[in-house]
Amino acid sequence: MAAKNSSVTEFILEGLTDQSGLQIPLFSLFLGIYMVTLLGNLGLITLIGLNSHLHTPMYFFLFNLSLVDFCYSTTITPRMLKSFISKKNIILHAECMTQLFFFCFFVISESFLLSAMAYDRYVAICKPLVYTVTMSPQVCLFLLLGVYVMGFSGAMVHMGSIASLTFCHDNLVNHFMCDIFPLLELSCNSTYVHELVVFVCVAIDIGMPIVTIFISYGLILSSILHIHSEGRSKAFSTCSSHIIVVSLFFGSGAFAYLKPPSTFPLNQGKVSSLFYTIVVPMLNPLIYSLRNKDVKVTLRKTLERKIFF
Repeated sequence: MAAKNSSVTEFILEGLTDQSGLQIPLFSLFLGIYMVTLLGNLGLITLIGLNSHLHTPMYFFLFNLSLVDFCYSTTITPRMLKSFISKKNIILHAECMTQLFFFCFFVISESFLLSAMAYDRYVAICKPLVYTVTMSPQVCLFLLLGVYVMGFSGAMVHMGSIASLTFCHDNLVNHFMCDIFPLLELSCNSTYVHELVVFVCVAIDIGMPIVTIFISYGLILSSILHIHSEGRSKAFSTCSSHIIVVSLFFGSGAFAYLKPPSTFPLNQGKVSSLFYTIVVPMLNPLIYSLRNKDVKVTLRKTLERKIFF
């Protein structure tokens, strides 16, 4: 159903490019990326789930990070792939709002999940003697509940704000998905309040996790400087994967949303959106697998066991 007072019942997603010669190559490229994303994240989920020695707070959060990456990549990529092989990528108004909700839910959840992972590393390095007590299963579940509550709340605010807009006749969305700013561009009434809602929510959803991460790593760095050289290198290697993932995710996300749309070309927004919705979910399991000794050893033992049988 269309929104109240709106004559638009469906949208047309313009896609990544309108150059016909690039459609099939891009379809093949992003299909390959999507398959690697599915394989990497589902593989990491399976590996953590089947190996009891990985049932620790760090891998509990990593399990959920892979689950979130798998889900929000699946929310976006199949629809984008459709735009490469169809003349008109039509999406109903209700479907568009649903995609927007799940996109916001998973992205916001990931930002708070990364901050929970930073807190876990802080406790592990700075307070190792009380780590098992501080990061008990109950605490981990409580943190995870907070992550998904924040994701749900932010998604409801964004979807409610966009759903209340009036769309008159123009229904061509200059994007490969139903994103906030491209939909605001189509509104035939004032979007000032809606843009303000976006910036406040994004400032909270990015600002709070970033502050938590900076404080955690500031305390970690201070603690590491007092550790002898061997322990220092181990501590740095433990945190390096998370720092890389945080930099990729928040860097591209901030670039996409912390600028007014009037000063930010939508085509440029497509590129940054493409990076953190398609590329980052593919890179995360690779980063944690290639830079994590426990994951590599467990993966090797699991593969050897399968080959033996």
